[in-house]
Amino acid sequence: MFGKKNSNPSRPDSAGEPSPEGQAGYIPIDDAADLGEQIHGAPNRDHELAELRGQIDDANDKWMRALADFQNYQRRALQNEQEARRQGTTSVLHSLIPVLDHFDLALAQKPADSASSGIIEGVKVIRQELIKALEAHGVKLINPALNAEFDPNRHSALTHQPAQGVEPGRISGVFQCGYELHERTVRPAKVAVAPGSV
Repeated sequence: MFGKKNSNPSRPDSAGEPSPEGQAGYIPIDDAADLGEQIHGAPNRDHELAELRGQIDDANDKWMRALADFQNYQRRALQNEQEARRQGTTSVLHSLIPVLDHFDLALAQKPADSASSGIIEGVKVIRQELIKALEAHGVKLINPALNAEFDPNRHSALTHQPAQGVEPGRISGVFQCGYELHERTVRPAKVAVAPGSV
C-alpha cells in the first residue's frame, strides 16, 4: 500500500543508487567555481612568469654590460696612469740628456796630468751612477757597437764613413749616444754608416 519512505528528503528517490558524493572525481558545486578560476588563471600565471623571466634576463644583461664597462674603465685608467708616468719620465730624461752629453764630452778629453786623470775618473763614476738611476726607471742607453745593424728607429745616420771590418750599410762609428724609455726611442744615437748597399 504504502511505498518505501525516502531516507533523504532533499533528494528524489534514486532507486538505491549510490550518492554522487561517494563517486570518484566528484567536485562539490561550491568548489567548481574555484577550480574554473584556477584552470582559466593558469595562462595568466604563465604570462606573468614569462614577464618575470624577461625582467631577470634584462637585469642580467644590464649587469654584464655594467661589469664590462667597469673593467674597460679600470684598464683605461691603468693605461692612462702608465702613460702619464712614461711622459713624466720622458720629460725628465729630455732635461738630463744635455747633462749626460757634457759628461761624455768631458770623458772624451785626455788628461794632462794625474790630477786631471783623477777628476775624469770621478766624472766617470758620477755619470755611471746617473745612468743607473735612469735605468731604474726604464731608461736604456743606445750605444751600438761597430758593425752593428743600422736601425732607423734607434739610429740617426749623419754620414757615410768606411771602417775596417765593417760591412756596407752597417754602423762604422758613433758620434753621440742615444736613449730609449720602455722600448721607445727618446733620442736616436747619431752614427756613421759604412758606404755601399745594405
